[in-house]
Amino acid sequence: MHILITNDDGPPSDQSSPYVHSLVSALQTFGHTVSVVLPHTQRSWIGKAHLVGHSIKPTYYRPSPLTTTNNRLSNHGTTSPVPLPATSSDEEWILVDSTPASCVQIGLFHYFKERGPIDLVISGPNYGRNSTAVFSLSSGTIGGALEAAVCGAKAIALSYAFFDRNHDASIISAASAHSVKLIEHLYQNWDANTHLYTINVPLVENVGDRKVLYTDMLQNAWTSGSCFTVIDVPADEDQSAEASESSLRKAEETQGRKELRSGGGDGLESGRDTPVSQPGGQGHVRYTHQHFKWAPRFTDVYKSVEESAPGNDGWAVAQGFTSVTPLRANFMHVPGFEGEIKL
Repeated sequence: MHILITNDDGPPSDQSSPYVHSLVSALQTFGHTVSVVLPHTQRSWIGKAHLVGHSIKPTYYRPSPLTTTNNRLSNHGTTSPVPLPATSSDEEWILVDSTPASCVQIGLFHYFKERGPIDLVISGPNYGRNSTAVFSLSSGTIGGALEAAVCGAKAIALSYAFFDRNHDASIISAASAHSVKLIEHLYQNWDANTHLYTINVPLVENVGDRKVLYTDMLQNAWTSGSCFTVIDVPADEDQSAEASESSLRKAEETQGRKELRSGGGDGLESGRDTPVSQPGGQGHVRYTHQHFKWAPRFTDVYKSVEESAPGNDGWAVAQGFTSVTPLRANFMHVPGFEGEIKL
């Protein structure tokens, strides 16, 4: 097969994208032609978004040979602003400064014509599970597969569910080999009513010997309130909307909380600018405003899995099984509503 790979974790990285090179290598070992278009940086939690008004600029990634050092897979390569000449036989991936969904569009329609039609799009392997509705509805990995499906291509979203961050090379390699066998089976037995499959492979020993189950997607919700934590930031030290997360943390730690305490901050009303005296200042009044940092409480998800009956994707992963959930790329309406609404 000619397979297009994308993900939402970006190019190979020990810190943020440790699985994609392993899957590409496994697919190539099994004899498949693999073309790769990835976001140039991590694009997790972005769903099936496109960046409207953004002119996409590709760069070109040349992966180093996949090797093992101290029982860890290498995740290294070089990046160039220009592609290799057509006569080169070296492996080259395309990076674009956009989303997984945009990577799929660009890969399907603007590259790789000389390799023949693309038979299958695989989005992943995601760095972590994409089980249950809460994760899946926001997943950039599933978003890439959804984009492929609405373009008429067969698509699979693949996620590796880790239980710790000890990325043992043999476990990752075994998960990739297992995934390729499952991908081949699904492709050869594709259900006509299925637009895409979402697969969760647990990173456990002997995963290829464990059960592979068709599952439903567990329907769950955030139940603990906001997925954001509030950071009180001194307004006169706020940098910009593009200020880095590390700067926000520094502002919180070195200025915001200290000044709130010195100003008797227990009674501060949420969401309001509140004067805080500046120590040593003469008549100068400082105040804070709020920033919001994405920090979801994953305990909501794990609790919903624990309380659910067997048979869903979250339950299967918790048992160390591989889950396969067939999906359709649409928002299915609720039946039973018809006719005119009279006000």
